[in-house]
Amino acid sequence: MRLSRSLVPTLKETPAEAQIASHRLMLRAGLVRQTSAGIYAWLPAGWRVLQNIAQIVREEQDASGAQEVLMPTIQSADLWRQSGRFDAYGPEMLRLKDRHDRDMLYGPTNEEMITDLLRQSVKSYRELPQNLYHIQWKFRDEVRPRFGVMRGREFLMKDAYSFDLDHAGAVVAYRKMMLAYMRTFRRLGVQAIPMAADTGPIGGDLSHEFIILAETGESQVYYDAAFERIDYSAGAVSYESEADLARFYETMTTPYAATDEKHDITAWAKVAEKRGGRGIEVGHIFYFGTKYSEPMGLRVAGPDGSQVVPHMGSYGIGVSRLVGALIEAHHDEAGIKWPDSVAPWKAAILNLKVGDAACDAICEGIYAKMAGNALYDDRSDRAGAKFADADLMGHPWQIVVGPRGAANGMVELKRRATGERAELSVEAALAKVL
Repeated sequence: MRLSRSLVPTLKETPAEAQIASHRLMLRAGLVRQTSAGIYAWLPAGWRVLQNIAQIVREEQDASGAQEVLMPTIQSADLWRQSGRFDAYGPEMLRLKDRHDRDMLYGPTNEEMITDLLRQSVKSYRELPQNLYHIQWKFRDEVRPRFGVMRGREFLMKDAYSFDLDHAGAVVAYRKMMLAYMRTFRRLGVQAIPMAADTGPIGGDLSHEFIILAETGESQVYYDAAFERIDYSAGAVSYESEADLARFYETMTTPYAATDEKHDITAWAKVAEKRGGRGIEVGHIFYFGTKYSEPMGLRVAGPDGSQVVPHMGSYGIGVSRLVGALIEAHHDEAGIKWPDSVAPWKAAILNLKVGDAACDAICEGIYAKMAGNALYDDRSDRAGAKFADADLMGHPWQIVVGPRGAANGMVELKRRATGERAELSVEAALAKVL
């Protein structure tokens, strides 16, 4: 994409309404613009980041055996009445009526709808287990939306739902999803820690929040540094091996695995390498048994012909929230420092003298070879403005083309994460970037 023809409205000044780093930088870097309280339009650069995150989430969900579907944003109130949640959910639910005066709602979550879909489609234990997910917009009418996309009213979320014949099967599904989440966050370029969460009236110990570490995180967390060295790659843990999954789960959920400042740090004395830091919640997995399948009448024929109520779990990742969380974890005073896996473009090409034949030729050649993975700053602005915008937008690499180097076929390559610079041939620079 050529910057001179792009909608990337960067700002030099920090908007007054932005209170945290990610909100400030998302506005200044031209990723989003607010359209009303807690609701944002995603501009081209922001949309590319959102799509990159969603694609990594999608690939890891698929690898775990989950199947992608797409459920609508508008749901019938009748389904929520069957589960008993329509009146109990509270004012965060946006309720509306259609032209026939039927009660509808903008879905804040999808347990009722997915249960109804399985109720219509699955009749026998032979059709279980099932795990279905979608990446869809949600709406929760927060009383005080703030912090940009970190706590907005409309947000993009991956939610998955597992259906198993019994508790034992549900435990396997839960462990698979924990593994998928850890692999997802590693690919996103952040350290994630699963922290035991309250299961409420369901009871048991199958509820975990996923916290990523960031200096500006919303809560204090404590954990064992051994987490950082656990190998849960495909070669080490297989989705097809229940023994592998059990060992992985035990390693990740020791009593001293992680806790927040509101809870006792049990078994803390056993931890050899104590760590503490600030964290941001970006995901939650939860087993809830027959909480929805029972009242909504989901039944399947069991092995002996009797009717069995499937056990369920739900698994959420805040895709749009992750954009803000990643910035909180990866930024400096100059701007964003995108991990390579989610950056809107791999590199910025900075032409320091537009109109110079050698500079133009090298930039055009690099731009063609980058095949859509570069933002070409072809503006006639001064060099300082180009450097500032490139740092602000956080491209992993900056390929700087000036007349002196261009005359000798050389460019300067800057790594945004470290600030390291090197003068290289065009071919060597492209080899590093690509």
